Amino acid sequence: MAEMKSMFREVLPKQGQLSVEDITTMVLCKPKLLPLKSLTLEKLEKMQQAAQDTIRQQEMAEKEQPQISH
Repeated sequence: MAEMKSMFREVLPKQGQLSVEDITTMVLCKPKLLPLKSLTLEKLEKMQQAAQDTIRQQEMAEKEQPQISH
């Protein structure tokens, strides 16, 4: 054990960060695909489509009402 102490001398930095060197290896992970449309944009499009459908239904109802009264 005395030989180990004489061979290696511990050096701690007085300033800065202490870092440990390690062998870097490649880490494989699942690719992260970004959606073409954001969720917010999809929600807005659905709301707009629903509003247009409602307007079309109201227009169809208005066209049918005068035909019934005649």
